[in-house]
Amino acid sequence: MALILSLETATSVCSVALHDKGSLVALLELHQENVHSQKLMLLVEDIFQKTGLKSSDLAAVSVSSGPGSYTGLRIGVSIAKGLAFAHDIPLIGVETLEALAFQAKHNLVKGEHVVPMMDARRMEVYMAVYNSDFIQEEPIQPKIIETNPFLEYLNRGRVFFLGDGLTKLKEVLNHPNAVFLKNLNSATSVGELAYLKFENKEFVDIAYFEPNYLKDFRVIASKKNPLLL
Repeated sequence: MALILSLETATSVCSVALHDKGSLVALLELHQENVHSQKLMLLVEDIFQKTGLKSSDLAAVSVSSGPGSYTGLRIGVSIAKGLAFAHDIPLIGVETLEALAFQAKHNLVKGEHVVPMMDARRMEVYMAVYNSDFIQEEPIQPKIIETNPFLEYLNRGRVFFLGDGLTKLKEVLNHPNAVFLKNLNSATSVGELAYLKFENKEFVDIAYFEPNYLKDFRVIASKKNPLLL
């Protein structure tokens, strides 16, 4: 048995999964804003209780490593680090957009692309582009959504878009090769990719690992009192 606990907290989705050798054993998730600090550890406890397994059975812990919500990522990584340290097992970091894109991997045929998108500020999203061989053609980056983006890829074949950034994209994109999927971030695909990394011993240093926030965290001053943060 190669049991891996995976956490996904980069967005409003609070998701916990158990995989054994890459196969899903159990999944618990909440689609609610700002519940990670109160609910994530409860979901971890519940998933072990429901499966009859124990945290001491784990071979590794994996966590979505960003980009995404500063608070969500910080909570997820902190709990993942704590579990890995407590049980003296490896910690695996999985890029958030890579895990999101992986959900569409089996939809692709030669020449097609997948673009995972996560909502950012205003008309901005975090995005990347992967081809049908799941090779990253555009790196993870923030992007301002403008009229008919991604035409370079759309004119060559179907492009699958997924994630909570689609609301912004649908307002400006109209192309017959655009396919909009309903998939959101989930620990399911984090765990699938984590097992591949586990086999290759691609672990991160528990002491020094930090999420990829992509943008600097900014504290907004109070509008009522500019002297307060």
